[in-house]
Amino acid sequence: MIDPAAMAATHARAFAEQGRGWRAEEFAALLASAHVIAAGDADAFAVLRVVADEAEVLTVATDPARQRQGRARAALAAALAEATARGARRAFLEVAEDNAPARRFYAAEGFAQTGRRSGYYRRAGAAVDAVLMARAL
Repeated sequence: MIDPAAMAATHARAFAEQGRGWRAEEFAALLASAHVIAAGDADAFAVLRVVADEAEVLTVATDPARQRQGRARAALAAALAEATARGARRAFLEVAEDNAPARRFYAAEGFAQTGRRSGYYRRAGAAVDAVLMARAL
């Protein structure tokens, strides 16, 4: 299991521009659930929740110093493989519309836009839409 404090530190660095890194306590609570899968390591990881036949991608984070090495791709692939082994047939996620690198990453991994949540994220007083994406497993 990946250390929740290390996950929080990586998440904070990865999402510094969005100002929304998760705390160690949040990661610890997620990891305590039998429905949650964490794959990767402290520098790059994917966290999914599997319920029935669906897998929700909760977060994918890579330390900025380790980006562009395929680490997030490998972590997501491992987590999706485990979700499939647990019976998931579909994966879905939401990503901020203004996070173009993440949207490109997910599209390259086979996710397609399925919807939008208007004004879902708050950024320094501004509202940013959430783009909903999904793919078959």
